[in-house]
Amino acid sequence: MLGHLRSQGKLGRAELARLTGLSTQAMSNIIAELEGEGLILAGERQTKGRGLPAVQYTVNPQGAVALGIEVRPNAILCALVNFLGDTLYTKRTDLESSEPAVVLPVVKAACDEALSSFGEHVPPVLGAGIVMPGPFGRVGLSGTGKAELVGWDDQDPHALFEEALQMPVRVENDATAAAIAEQTTGSATELQSFCFVYFGTGLGLGVISNGEILHGAFGNAGELGHVVVERGGRLCSCGNRGCLETYTSRMAVSEYLQGRGKSAESQKDLSDLLAANDPDLDAWISEAAGPLAQAIGTLENLFDPEAIILGGAMPPELLEQLIERLDLFEATVSVREDRKLPRVVRGTSGWMTAALGAAALIIHDTYIPSISKVA
Repeated sequence: MLGHLRSQGKLGRAELARLTGLSTQAMSNIIAELEGEGLILAGERQTKGRGLPAVQYTVNPQGAVALGIEVRPNAILCALVNFLGDTLYTKRTDLESSEPAVVLPVVKAACDEALSSFGEHVPPVLGAGIVMPGPFGRVGLSGTGKAELVGWDDQDPHALFEEALQMPVRVENDATAAAIAEQTTGSATELQSFCFVYFGTGLGLGVISNGEILHGAFGNAGELGHVVVERGGRLCSCGNRGCLETYTSRMAVSEYLQGRGKSAESQKDLSDLLAANDPDLDAWISEAAGPLAQAIGTLENLFDPEAIILGGAMPPELLEQLIERLDLFEATVSVREDRKLPRVVRGTSGWMTAALGAAALIIHDTYIPSISKVA
């Protein structure tokens, strides 16, 4: 019922009963319960045919809130959204270390500060979405690279965060959460099947196929940064050579520019260099476009997406230039006469996309709980 109200805005009792397949009496009971919890509101009456005009019900944006936290190797990003997914609060907090003992109290303080913005009247908190870079667990890719979190391989993040925050928690891959944010309020709102290439410190991938999230057996689907694009190429922290993120990522551009005596630790640094037409940054963009185009061709043939979206912690104007310089393969399943969208587009959710996606996942779980959780 909440899902129908969210998608259609206003509906009457009879329409809701018809859409859900429930009896009018059952719907009346549900409406009374949700009104009592403050999650829906009764609005004006709407006349349709004969009889008493039907009361129109809507989702109450202020009925509940959800938190979203992105844990990066060097920072915590916190977002707070209302029951419709509208952003109410965002903040970044730098980290001295990404070890659990440091991260957990910083996350707790960030969540407390976000909720304190309401003063004494805090709406019900549905939970917190926590997003982290993969891989999860001790696997063959685990190492000590700049894109990884330290000390989490043998930990249960879900249990640790639930104990620290004392609320329901969902832990997700950062690229997957970013894809959800892009589908909720960004450039993928009309898409059901797409790939989201997420520029964090490293490079991740979120895949939505026919509206469903692709997780993999252990939650590690989407480690795009460690796909080898040049066998015997640059040494990666994972131990392989030629991984994509050593050529195309925040980490890659930072190291490239530092090797030429220039700072590129923040998005502002990159934006300033781009505005100044810096030749070294321009050279990196041209160099990074080749390996990325190769990976995009692979993604197209593997997942048959409606589009591939680039986003995350990169200046939008840099992503635009990167897209412009992609020399995409013509022999992929995405080259077709009935294509309606460009093969590669820029995301619009910005630097908070993963944290906002984490909160959106909590909202989504409330509107559309999975059968396995209900059973």
